[in-house]
Formats: sequence, structure tokens, C-alpha cells
Amino acid sequence: MKNIPALDRGLPEDWRAGTFLGRIETSEGPSPILIRDGRVFDMAKVAPTVADLIAQHVREGGVELGGIEVLDEAVLLSPIDLQCVKACGVTFAVSALERVIEERARGDYRKAQELRGKIEDALGGSVRTTVPGSPEADALKQTLIGEDLWSQYLEVAIGPDAEVFTKCPVLATVGQDAEIGVRSDSSWNNPEPEVVMVAGPDGKAVGATLGNDVNLRDFEGRSALLLGKAKDNNASCSLGPFIRLFDAGYTIEDVRSADVAMTIEGTDGYRLEGHSTMREISRDPEDLLSQAMSEHQYPDGLVLFCGTLFAPTQDRDEPGKGFTHKVGDTVTISSARLGTLTNTVRTSAEVAPWTFGLSDLFQNLAKRGLL
Repeated sequence: MKNIPALDRGLPEDWRAGTFLGRIETSEGPSPILIRDGRVFDMAKVAPTVADLIAQHVREGGVELGGIEVLDEAVLLSPIDLQCVKACGVTFAVSALERVIEERARGDYRKAQELRGKIEDALGGSVRTTVPGSPEADALKQTLIGEDLWSQYLEVAIGPDAEVFTKCPVLATVGQDAEIGVRSDSSWNNPEPEVVMVAGPDGKAVGATLGNDVNLRDFEGRSALLLGKAKDNNASCSLGPFIRLFDAGYTIEDVRSADVAMTIEGTDGYRLEGHSTMREISRDPEDLLSQAMSEHQYPDGLVLFCGTLFAPTQDRDEPGKGFTHKVGDTVTISSARLGTLTNTVRTSAEVAPWTFGLSDLFQNLAKRGLL
């Protein structure tokens, strides 16, 4: 992760026009940074954590490290620290249908291809055109129940309540250029490129970033009660490269219209390209944040994965088998205003173990005189 030109660290082309929040590993420990007006500032002495910076609405001050070139040799960490990591699922019609396919296939990828056409023909049009929680959605539900086509995934796709789950523990996310983990006993899995909302303790969005909600289709397909094992594994959640903070030039409207592209390149020569747009999301990002807050509090703020449209079905090894990761895959997720997030796949058993927890962070901050 050294000697990578700063503009290859994932910043968008219009980075000079925005304010970006991130974290780097310094010789003393992790520090939050702000990139503003083309300069990089270490913010640790202003507020020691990203959560503090967001809660206190800090945009100024800090120790100037220099121009953007100081990132050439920086180790970029996940741009969040104390925030809870939440995620929404089944917020796009395509992903809703794929979840139903997984469920009907009982997590067996060999049955998925046969089911895909049948499920699409039976449900595709209605799921795409129905507003979640509407009277029309309830009427559709009753019809599908009568036809034995109802699913727990359709409940959160078109019902009044969004699926909101905890993706991983605090401090467990990884950042730009890090390895991401897939369970070694999974035979059907995929990346999930997503726009991630970043909110303060009041639940109000302050910015956005990119994320990879690494997913095990075989585990969740066997039972939705295996969601924890399907979603929360060592290095199974990447974020970054930076949080783009809202300002006059970048607002929630830019999130609502964001396009997201993804490329997977394998060491075996395999290449997959995908594209999605937030314009096709079934629930507004601010509604998702509201549902995540609900009757809950997050005193250190939260980040919320908004869900993915992308469910790769392009065959990799043999016809009908579809896609699954291999060790060495490079996953690149990009969006014009948020930049580019790049990670390399290994098994969760092989990636570097997560050892720097909350007690380590606070001991480090105390030793540095930042508390």
C-alpha cells in the first residue's frame, strides 16, 4: 500500500471541489484526516475520532500535512471508526428476485439457473412496479400468498418495513487497498457494491461513501437465520476510500442519482463488469436511515449500506454455475462523485486477523494525549 500516486488512491476527478473525511495510519496510531481546498489535514488534535468530527460538525482546523501527494505513501484505513455499521437488504427489484431464487434453491447454485427464468416471469414485473408499503403492495402480497409465491424477502422488498441488519462490529471494517474476506467454506458468494450513507448521532446524513457488503449466497440461501454467518466474517466489509461530506456542491440529491460501477478481475483471466444506479432503489435513502434509527439511538453515529442492485449471474467456470469469488480476485467499485474503492479477495481465515479493538483504540488515544 506504499508509493501509490495520491490520485490513484480512489479520489474522484472533482476532488478539489469537495471536502473528504478519512483515516490514515500514522507512526503514532490511527488519525482522522480532512481533505479540503486541495490540502490534507490531520484532525486528531481537534477531534480524535471520525465519530467526534461528525458529531461536532468539524470542517476546519487540524495540522496541515501538505498537498494531496502526502497520500502517496499513506496507509488508508476505513474512513469510519466508532460508528455502528448497519445495512439494508432487498432494496432493489433485481436483488429481491435473486434472494427469492436463493431461498427456493436452498442455497444450491446448481438450481439457481433453472429457477431464475421462472421467478422472473412470475414476479419480475410486479415487484419492479410496486411501491413498498402501499395498498397496491398489500394487495399483491395477498395474491402471491394465494399463488404460493410469497417469500420472506418479498415482505421486506414491498412491505412497509425495510430489512435493516448489523453488518459487522465497530472497528471491523477495512478500507482502500485492503484484502477482503470470504468464508473458506462458502461455494457461492459475491461482492455487493453499494452507496453507504454516513450519519451523526441524530440520524441525519452528513455524507456518503462506497462500500462492499460481501455476501455468501449459499449460507443465506439455506436459511435467512444464517444471515450473521453470511454477512459478518473477518474482513467481509470494506468502506471508502473517503467519506464525501455534504456541502453546496454535493448533496443528498447526488446520492439519489448516483451511478455505481463494479469490475471483478480474477487471476484466472476472468473479468466481470456490472453497473447499477440509485435511481432504481425502491426506498429513499433518507427513509432507510429513518427506519434504521426507528426506536433506537446511535450516540456515536452510524453508517448505512443502502442495498445493491448488483447480483452477478455471469458464468465463471461452467455453464449454469454463475459467479462465485476466487482467491486473488480484484474488486473495484466506483462512482463519479465518490471515487473508487479497490480490494483483493482472500478467505476470511487467511486475511490478517482483526486485533485492534475498542480498548486498543482508547489506550492509543490516551497515550497520545488526545483524550
